[in-house]
Formats: sequence, C-alpha cells, structure tokens
Amino acid sequence: MRQIVLDTETTGLETSQGHRIIEIGCVELFNRRLTGRHYHQYINPEREVDVGAFQVHGISNEMLADKPRFAQIVEEFMAFVGDADLIIHNAAFDIGFINAEYARLNPRPAAIEVNRNIIDSLLLARAKHPGQKNNLDALCKRYGVDNSQRDLHGALLDAEILADVYLLMTGGQTALSLGSSQSANKDTGSAAGAEIRRLPSTRKPLPVVCASTDELELHEQKLVIISKSSSGNCIWLKDTVMEASQT
Repeated sequence: MRQIVLDTETTGLETSQGHRIIEIGCVELFNRRLTGRHYHQYINPEREVDVGAFQVHGISNEMLADKPRFAQIVEEFMAFVGDADLIIHNAAFDIGFINAEYARLNPRPAAIEVNRNIIDSLLLARAKHPGQKNNLDALCKRYGVDNSQRDLHGALLDAEILADVYLLMTGGQTALSLGSSQSANKDTGSAAGAEIRRLPSTRKPLPVVCASTDELELHEQKLVIISKSSSGNCIWLKDTVMEASQT
C-alpha cells in the first residue's frame, strides 16, 4: 500500500483571489513505513506573496523569483505521486490549490482526487479528539512528535511531521513499556517521554508464530474456568461459540 503525505504553501488563502502554490512537499509511505523517498519543490507563483502568508511560512517574493513555474514541474510532481493514496491535513485546502493549478494547464490534467483515496488527517483528528485543538502543533504535542524545528510552516517539514502524527494517530505504537516508569498522560493521551523510533526499511519481516494444539486446548480450558466464575459471562468464549455457529 503506497501513500503520499502531502503539504503545500501558498501566496494566500483563496484560489478565487488568484492565490497560487509556492511550495510542495511530499513524503512516501509504503505499508505504513517511511521509505525515505520524498519530493520537494519551490515554485514561482507569478504573483506577489501576501504579507499575512509570508508571516506564516517566511517564503519571500525574492526567494521565489528564480524558481520554476508550476507548469515546468507538474510532470515530475505527478510522476512522484502516481496513483498513491494521499494523506493531507485539511485536504480541501491543498486539493483546491492543486486543482486550480491544473486548471491553468493545457492540456488540463484530471483532478488530483480522481481514482484515488484522500485521507484528511484533520477530519480523523476531529473524530478521534472532539472538542480539542487538532492543528498540527496540537497533534504533535498530543502524540509526542518533535516539532521543535517548526518555527515557520514549510511544506516538506510539515509533511514529514504529519507522517509521524498520522502513523501514531492511526494505531502506531512507538515504544513497548511493561511495568516501567512511563505512564499515560491523561491530557494528551500519549506516553510520557515517548519518541518515534524509525525501523530500517530493509529489516526482515517479523515471524508469525501460531499457537500449538496443546496451547489452544489450555486456552479453551481457561475460558471455561472464567465462564464458570463469571456466571457464563466470558465474552471470549461467547465469541468462540458465535464464530463456530457462523461457520
């Protein structure tokens, strides 16, 4: 499963006002692992950067003056993204800007969301943490992701940070702590002192060890004991009976 975590920076907030993309950053995940492959490009927007936008990302008109235009980099960008699923924080914003850039091209590429899955990590975060702040900085704090280098927004850095946040938010465990001094933080839902440890992509797959016949029999005996002591309310035994009846 190939996924691309994507972020953009722009000259302003509204495509309807002619604002354009000035930076694209992408990082690649394969089977929920960072591969180390990325795409990054600054873009000459052929217009001025709004003062408010500059205060957010610090990308000046002078810095963009000698950069390629979107039409010059679109093929390379599209080749990197391919048909991968996209993971974007507040996807409507970035997708809207990419499609606005596509609309200026001749021939015009198909909308970027066509025939692909778009995962909006902001919507995921709102569903998982209702009533809480769910911007990227808040999620970094909640999941123990280091964003100390994020003084200003940057597309590639934000994509790298979002990849870590997304993996943690969707079930990634970064450390195994049994009986240690680490404890769950009730306010953030993260483990105190937890940090991301990236495993090399070349490591061998973990072996799958199945229970033996004797172990399965002992397991069933234990479930019967639990069922008797709980007046027949052993949910694991009920699930076993239900699965047997369905087969």
